[in-house]
Order: sequence, then C-alpha cells, then structure tokens
Amino acid sequence: MTGGFLSGGVIAVVRLAENVGAQHAAPLRAAAAALAAGGVGAVEITLTTPGALAAIEELASDSGVTNCVIGAGTVLDEKAARDVIARGARFVVSPTLEPAVIRCCRDQNVPCMPGALTPTELLEAWRAGAELVKLFPASAVGPRYLREVLAPLPFLRVVPSGGVSLENAGEWIRAGAVAVSVGGALVSDALVRDQSWAEITTRARALVQAVAGARD
Repeated sequence: MTGGFLSGGVIAVVRLAENVGAQHAAPLRAAAAALAAGGVGAVEITLTTPGALAAIEELASDSGVTNCVIGAGTVLDEKAARDVIARGARFVVSPTLEPAVIRCCRDQNVPCMPGALTPTELLEAWRAGAELVKLFPASAVGPRYLREVLAPLPFLRVVPSGGVSLENAGEWIRAGAVAVSVGGALVSDALVRDQSWAEITTRARALVQAVAGARD
C-alpha cells in the first residue's frame, strides 16, 4: 500500500500562513510541480494552512501535477480524516497517535502516518495498524535515537519529521528511517511568495539525491 508513496524517500510538508484555497491554489500547484521536478513524490498539505481542504481537492484532481501524490497533514481526529480523504488526499499524517484516524484510513485503504516519539508510542502506533509512524519531533532526539529504538523494534517503518534538512537527511536514512519528512527546508512562505520555483526544485533534487545516496 505504501510502496509508491515512499519510493523517492522524501515527503515535502507544506505549511503556509497565507490562504491557499482553490481560488488561490495556483502558487501551490506550481510549488508541487517544482517539487515533483526535483524528484519528490509526495506532498503533504497541513490543515493548519488556511484553505487547505480546498487546495487538497484542487491539487489531488489536477493531472498537471505529475508524479506527485497529494496528502494531508495535521489531521487530528476521525472527522478531519474523513474530510481530507473525501477531498482526494491519498495519505494522512497526524502529529499524535489517534487510533480512530488510523482505523478510518485503514477502512478506506489510505496510508496513515501517526506521530509518536517514545518507543512505547511508536509500538502502540504499529499495534493500532499504522504501517508507517512519524517520529515527531525528530529534532528533539536525533538519528542515534532512532537507531537505538529500531534495534529491538526492527519491524517499525519510521519517518522522522521536524528539523530534518539536507544536511542531516542522510543520517536519518542510515539510522533506519524508511523516508524523511521535510518542511521549511524545502518549501516556505517566502519561496512561494517570491515564486522561487527553480530554487524549490534545486532543493528537492539535492534532498532526494542525499536520501538515495544514503539508501545505497
């Protein structure tokens, strides 16, 4: 269920302050296309972004954003999960462990990635049915922490999020992460406002290459 979703090893997290509803989605569409051009195959639009639901629906149905899977982030409860899936989100991410969200996604065959930090939380997420678990906030622990957690729990498929950058993405992969989740280091309000699409593509390509190198 998650193979293609994680094939590139990078999930780009878009968390913007300005409204990106359907009527304002052109810049976000361009950003997604720029990320895809750099090899990023998954774009997570957080529900804290104004107009996120409309933007998810617009982008999920836009065949012009090629090779880019659109998902939703900061999904906090079952209602929100149902809403984003109805709008076309093809994966769902939460900052915390919410069993109802996991069940909802499993029922609709949509990949779900709940957030967890401690070994107990990571294991509970897996036991609740999550194929993937977001290690959040990753900046609070670091790659060595993940390596030590995976030693007794090697079956966990973990994606670090929070503080992941071009400089440390490879370390996370070598520590055992199946992919990395990257926000401001890839897409920011300033880059979108300035329409710096080439810069987004350059950053995306460098990050994807770093992940590929670490996987090899």
